[in-house]
Amino acid sequence: MASINDSVIEDFSATLRGPLLLPDDPGFDAARAVWNAMIDRRPAIIVRCAGVADVMASVNFAREHDLLLAVRGGGHNIAGNAVCDGGLMLDMSLMKSVWVDPEARLGYVEAGATLADFDHEAQAFGLATPLGINSTTGVAGLTLGGGFGWLSRRHGMSVDNLVAAEVVTADGKRLWVSAAKHPELFWAIRGGGGNFGVVTLFEFALHPLGPEVLAGLLVFPFEQAKQVLTRYRDFVATMPEELSVWTVLRKAPPLPFLAPDVHGKEVVVFAIFYAGAIEDGQRAIEPLRSFGQPCGEHIGGMPYSAWQKAFDPLLTPGARNYWKSHNFSALGDDAIDTVIRYAGSLPGPQCEIFLGLIGGQTSRPAPDATAYAHRDALYVMNVHARWDDPAEDGKCIGWSREFFDAAAPFASGGVYVNFLTQDESDRIAAAYGPNYERLVQLKNQYDPHNLFRQNQNIKPSI
Repeated sequence: MASINDSVIEDFSATLRGPLLLPDDPGFDAARAVWNAMIDRRPAIIVRCAGVADVMASVNFAREHDLLLAVRGGGHNIAGNAVCDGGLMLDMSLMKSVWVDPEARLGYVEAGATLADFDHEAQAFGLATPLGINSTTGVAGLTLGGGFGWLSRRHGMSVDNLVAAEVVTADGKRLWVSAAKHPELFWAIRGGGGNFGVVTLFEFALHPLGPEVLAGLLVFPFEQAKQVLTRYRDFVATMPEELSVWTVLRKAPPLPFLAPDVHGKEVVVFAIFYAGAIEDGQRAIEPLRSFGQPCGEHIGGMPYSAWQKAFDPLLTPGARNYWKSHNFSALGDDAIDTVIRYAGSLPGPQCEIFLGLIGGQTSRPAPDATAYAHRDALYVMNVHARWDDPAEDGKCIGWSREFFDAAAPFASGGVYVNFLTQDESDRIAAAYGPNYERLVQLKNQYDPHNLFRQNQNIKPSI
């Protein structure tokens, strides 16, 4: 950080409603911690914003003093873009307000809110929108990269349900953007990440759902993986859009509905969700049980908000995480064989390969309808290496990279930007796809000096 006089920082702090933290202040280390424990960065200043005025002031301060600026919503990003070394960390995690208009079916969500915060309010009125699968994920980062979850097959990507947003641009101004106001900037934030400004408030279209839904897990022995995955692949073509079935290959955790001799063994897990009447869902999922001989099942009616928290115990903060991801428009036999081969050599008990099924409504908009371009993606595959001991870094990262390379010939070439790690700058153009050049031109317009560069960065060309 360039040298900034203490009195200048004190004057800046006096303009804020939220606290400003320096490295020696209590709470500094807790505030700089993010979900992925591999990220250990020390900003010079952390501003814990209490509202949009603090965000505007922080953007102006970073620009005027030529500080590297990191923007934190939920802090869940795998690459750790929420925190920087030596710059200013703009922390919106205190901005958690969620307000629901049940008559208009609209939800207004501040940038620090998590999925749990949103679900708590929206489900009080039996409403939801497509947002992720882990309740501790931040709404902001997930949405800005495109966003998908259990409702996406029926209602599209998160950005397809974004009606409007409040954005603080690089000049410190606040804009309300929508299809009618600043439409090009509205287009850009729907998949272009945090490259164009700090989004402080999201307005979402909401859909009736729950509070009870059909969801749960169906588990097969790993020895049946080829048969199960092949039948799953064929079944996807006939699935109703209300049904989502994600596939996870991992070592079985000690779930109570699994026999003790299954714990720790490689398994194939179907994570099942039905966005409709429970009795209709029961009929829709019945064929899944015939794909093999299940070794465990836990499926039934449950609160939607509870299902959104079902995977939280496997994704707690504090572990080391490394991801590699591909999009697939189809799942051929060679791709299935590759998945099985690497799932049979998992480097640790927390590591997994998952295939997130989307398609349905996510595929209907044109690739240039939003900045999120990958409308051909039927499966978003993530290789999730997760471990605790730094001594295992090489083993776990190496396995992830090897599988990524082996699967590449069968992938569609695109990638979900939210799954990119900090060492994948060479894939940024692939993440934004055919919309990349248009995004560069908008970067030239809204952030020509690249103030917002602590992200999967779209560099200005001027």
